[in-house]
Amino acid sequence: MGNPGFPILLQPALGPLAPPAGRGETGVPQIPPGGRQERMTRTILVVDDEPGIVQIARDYLDRAGFRVITAGDGPTALRLVRLERPALMVLDLMLPGMDGLDVTRVLRQDPATRKLPIIMLTARVEEADRLIGLELGADDYITKPFSPRELVARVRAVLRRSEDAGAPAGVIRCGDLSVDLERRSVRRGGEPIELTATEFDLLAVLAREPGRPFTRAQLLERVYDTHYTGYDRTIDAHIKNLRRKIEPDPAAPRYILTVYGVGYKFAESPA
Repeated sequence: MGNPGFPILLQPALGPLAPPAGRGETGVPQIPPGGRQERMTRTILVVDDEPGIVQIARDYLDRAGFRVITAGDGPTALRLVRLERPALMVLDLMLPGMDGLDVTRVLRQDPATRKLPIIMLTARVEEADRLIGLELGADDYITKPFSPRELVARVRAVLRRSEDAGAPAGVIRCGDLSVDLERRSVRRGGEPIELTATEFDLLAVLAREPGRPFTRAQLLERVYDTHYTGYDRTIDAHIKNLRRKIEPDPAAPRYILTVYGVGYKFAESPA
């Protein structure tokens, strides 16, 4: 639900009524599209019960070349996902009735929507709340107050990872685990394993250089393809999800190993 204690924006402000040079009629800065009219106008679903935030997100994403649809509650969001098949969802955590965590659970349990990229939008500051969202399968999070430009950048980054048009060809094998970089698929013992875009990118970074220890900061930089201003526990949440999906025994991992005092590495050969 809305949090009146937070301002809608951190930066940039929308400016005076008469828009300065380089701004549109509403005063919203012009954001150049991200290539071929954002890949033939991909649809973004923004879910929030605060009309002001929805309008700002719509304005900036629309000017960035996206088609934007909106919902103010969880059931409406789920219905729009199935009707509109959006390319990505920006989902507020604190929705009335069915909250963002419940919406994420439903989407991740349905094979038709399991891989939908999700960016959590939340005013909650507790680390545990963010980690729950990431562990349920959210690809990223943004906390309120937020910069609309950062929202656009995060949307583009998550879409880029999910589409991964330029991933190098090749299959990486470790024991009975295979990671197909071209097809963005993972199998263990011949059985397919469903991963989110972020989970696959994290696994690919590690698997490309088996035996090399990566710090959490290095993994954040590589996976998010930019200087990431999040926090290290983001990686821990995604690693937990990966181990649950690819390891025969997540409590005794064979593929993704912890390097104490450093971070993580991919096994050179399974234990």
